[in-house]
Amino acid sequence: MFQRREKPSILSRVRQFVWPTSGWHRSTRYVFHRVARIPGSAYSLAAGFACGAAISFTPFIGLHFVLSALLALAIRANVLASAIGTAVGNPWTFPFIWIGVYNVGTWILRADGVDAQQVDFLDVLTESMEAMHRLDFEFLAETSGPVLWPMLVGCVPVAIAVWFIFYFPLLPMISKYQAARHHRRTRKFRNRQENS
Repeated sequence: MFQRREKPSILSRVRQFVWPTSGWHRSTRYVFHRVARIPGSAYSLAAGFACGAAISFTPFIGLHFVLSALLALAIRANVLASAIGTAVGNPWTFPFIWIGVYNVGTWILRADGVDAQQVDFLDVLTESMEAMHRLDFEFLAETSGPVLWPMLVGCVPVAIAVWFIFYFPLLPMISKYQAARHHRRTRKFRNRQENS
């Protein structure tokens, strides 16, 4: 009943994903409104979203939802907000995230790693996940270890920093949004009572 008469083509769907018709600013505001309207305190929502954003900086592809939910539960944050927060890691940001995390890891370890520009991170991470399923620890140590180990080390300080980067701005924003929404609802309720 409320569906489009003509289904959008695959090309237009891809274009919409890469560059939303409404623009990135409006899309970001939409995500903020979705998070702020979830039932819960400002702390739980801000901390939950920050958990999802932080976990998206880890190299555990395919486990981001689970790990962000576990972290959110551990600090009594909102699990749904953490799932939305994992959207920070997406096909457009992952290359920058992986290069950054890898470089931080090689710097911490003071290791002479492979140049990040020459590493196919998606291939390495996919093969590592498959090797973990096969319990092929020799492959993990020899082939993907030189890339995966610096990423694991580098993701820890980066993820902690990302958590704080998202949490502190979101907390007052969500708190203000919830207070304004509560005020609007109260005013509407009073107006209805006066009119009835």
